Amino acid sequence: MSINQPDIIDFISTNSQDQVRLTISDHHSWDEIWHLRLLEDKINGYLRFIESGQIFKDYPTATGKEIIIQITMKYKPNKDAMSFLFKAKEIISDAGFRLEWGILNSTD
Repeated sequence: MSINQPDIIDFISTNSQDQVRLTISDHHSWDEIWHLRLLEDKINGYLRFIESGQIFKDYPTATGKEIIIQITMKYKPNKDAMSFLFKAKEIISDAGFRLEWGILNSTD
C-alpha cells in the first residue's frame, strides 16, 4: 500500500482522543514532476472514502470521531509541495476534516 494506489487506504487507526487517522504512505522524491499529481489523486481517494460514508460502513467505530488525513513522507517537501500541502489543508479543513503531514525518520 502506498501513494501509488489512489483508491486504497494505506492505514487507518483510532486513538483515545476520539480521532480516526487515515495515513498516506508517501515514499517518492519531490524531484519527480508527477509526485504532486499522485499525492493529489491519493488525497482525493481518501476524501471519496470519507465523504461517501464508506469509512463508517467499513469502520463503524469511526462514527462521531474527528477524521484526520495524515501524510507520512520519506522526503522533506520542497517549496511547491509545501504550497500544495497548505492549500490542500485549507480545502480539507473547509470540508470538516484535518490534514497533517510529517517526515518519517527525517535527519533534515
